[in-house]
Amino acid sequence: MSDDTVVPGLAGELTPTGHRLMVRVYFEDTDFSGVVYHARYLHFLERGRTDYLRLHGIGHGELMDGRFGEQMAFAVRHMDIDFLRPARIDDILSVETSTTLLGGARVVLGQRISRGDTLLVQAKVKVAVISPEGKPRRMPSAVARLLGAPEG
Repeated sequence: MSDDTVVPGLAGELTPTGHRLMVRVYFEDTDFSGVVYHARYLHFLERGRTDYLRLHGIGHGELMDGRFGEQMAFAVRHMDIDFLRPARIDDILSVETSTTLLGGARVVLGQRISRGDTLLVQAKVKVAVISPEGKPRRMPSAVARLLGAPEG
């Protein structure tokens, strides 16, 4: 299956405020007590960010193929994470992602992981736009338009 294949629901869904991806907690995500290991939340957040981009037509392959003008990639530059409550094995979690700020060479994403109405993790992720050589570059206007930050 190629990256261009769309499987309904697999990449989550776009919402009025951004994107939502549902994930299940498996045994491999937990420590010996059945609680999600803190580093696993990074995996859930990464999946949410990747599918947020994918559903906006900004897949990693398209970025590196130069479909937006020049070859480019996104790289996480900084992350603030608050671990508020634990998730446990077999929980169904909602990973929500939204654009909070767009700059010339960066985007700031807000992310939340919840179990039902209970907020478990909150993150602010600063992502830099880089060339294939790892040098900062400006975000193409087409990408900025697709990510459109909320008003206000």
